[in-house]
Amino acid sequence: MSSMRVNWQLKALWPVAVVLLNGMLLFLLATVSLQDTERHRVLLIAGSGAVAICGVVIVVLVRTFQSPVIELQEQMEKVGDGDLTASVGFAKRNDEIGDLGRNFNLMVQQLRESREEIEHLHRTQMSRAEHFATLGELATGLAHEIRNPLAGIAGVIEIVGRDLPASSPAKAVVKDVREEIAQINRILTDLLGTARPRASEMRPSDLNTTIEHAVMLARQQVLSKPIKIEFTPSPDLLEVDHDSDQMHQVLLNLLLNSVQAIEGSGTVRVGLFAREDGDDAVITVSDTGRGIPAEHLPNIFRPFYTTKGNGTGLGLSLARRIVEEHHGRIEVQSSTGKGTTFSVTLPIRQATAAVAS
Repeated sequence: MSSMRVNWQLKALWPVAVVLLNGMLLFLLATVSLQDTERHRVLLIAGSGAVAICGVVIVVLVRTFQSPVIELQEQMEKVGDGDLTASVGFAKRNDEIGDLGRNFNLMVQQLRESREEIEHLHRTQMSRAEHFATLGELATGLAHEIRNPLAGIAGVIEIVGRDLPASSPAKAVVKDVREEIAQINRILTDLLGTARPRASEMRPSDLNTTIEHAVMLARQQVLSKPIKIEFTPSPDLLEVDHDSDQMHQVLLNLLLNSVQAIEGSGTVRVGLFAREDGDDAVITVSDTGRGIPAEHLPNIFRPFYTTKGNGTGLGLSLARRIVEEHHGRIEVQSSTGKGTTFSVTLPIRQATAAVAS
């Protein structure tokens, strides 16, 4: 059973109240008679008691307030120096001062746990970085080793295809082989782009123009399909620091993904606007396609993760890396059967050192 809590103000004031009562008593005694020796003795005793009580008041105040404050300052200095094992002993008190001590100890404990979590995440990220660096070197070597014999195979297929009679059923097989070779080449190209990325060359330029070029190329892909690609430019937007070639690659990837997500007729809408604070530009790519199931959304930016039968699973991973190198972010919202919207947020002005003159 917990002990009764006593308010700290009462602890501090009750000795003072006693002193006041004794002072009143002395005053009354003094007014009655100053000639009586016996009364003088009483006054002396009472005065001594009052002094003793004042001493008790000082001790109580020091114990109640000054000692915890000094201890708290000492422990806060330890925390400031990085020692997160610090704690105060007055947290065991059953009053408001004890509450302060318990809150301080809890805060230090939370800081300690947060630091441990950050250190764990840092170690994990460093381990992943080393892992990806090793994989990148391996992927680059493998890509070159595969691409060389693949070029030879492609050349042989071209020769075989030319020598076959027009009526030969093997013509269809040759066509399929050509398509598979092209697919392998696309995978190798994306793999090399992921494993050995080119440094971004930031320059202030019109982001509307970069988007228009990507939209124009995407429209060429849907000439024979009932799919419309609409772009709403932002003519008042200032020039945005970006690598136009890399952002063109990002946007074309998002546009082609949107086109492939539409079965039958549909629309892809591209928008561009500046945020109200004027610091960021936002590009949106929305489609009326089949949408992405919720269980796939957390994984779509992972390398080699794809829900398309002919996809490499590297396009969105590469897009996110490019956007993050622009100190931006890429986000996705999707609803099955209703469509998907990708949002790319880019800072209008990059750090001075990152922008090519």
